Amino acid sequence: MKTIYDFTVKDRKGKDVSLREYSNEVLLIVNTATRCGFTPQYEELEKLYAAYRQQGFCILDFPCNQFGQQAPGTDESIHEFCKLNYGTEFPRFKKIKVNDPDADPLFAYLKEEKGFAGWNMEHPIAHILDDMLSKEDPDYQQKPDIKWNFTKFLINKQGRVVARFEPTAPFEEVKAQIEKLLHE
Repeated sequence: MKTIYDFTVKDRKGKDVSLREYSNEVLLIVNTATRCGFTPQYEELEKLYAAYRQQGFCILDFPCNQFGQQAPGTDESIHEFCKLNYGTEFPRFKKIKVNDPDADPLFAYLKEEKGFAGWNMEHPIAHILDDMLSKEDPDYQQKPDIKWNFTKFLINKQGRVVARFEPTAPFEEVKAQIEKLLHE
């Protein structure tokens, strides 16, 4: 059975990184952007990383420019922005595509494992995204594609995808699931 450990990705300098390096860790894999309404989530992500990294937790950050061109710039300029503005310490990888035929194989796999989880309609941006995406494709909710920046996939210590969180999901839910996996 396939796991995320079967994939190799590129770090922000272009070096191959086998995800086997993260064996036996709980992972949160996120597609991010630096000019998005969700960009302040970097602060919450860094808090999670700081709180749990010593317990075997890591965040893998994959910038993506597919949604409103909200991740412009080079891999290095994105990295510097995140460190300067949000103090992020978690690993950041090369900018990728998460949808369409050019989607990174890792994200193609993640979407196969966990489809769209639905918006938290209490979030102020949820209705805007739902309206916009519904106009483009009335059936968008039935498709597993990544819908926007800051979609998160939670991976257990065996390399299996156990949850998907859309960018409107409350961080309390994400945190609770991480804590549960860390104690399994």
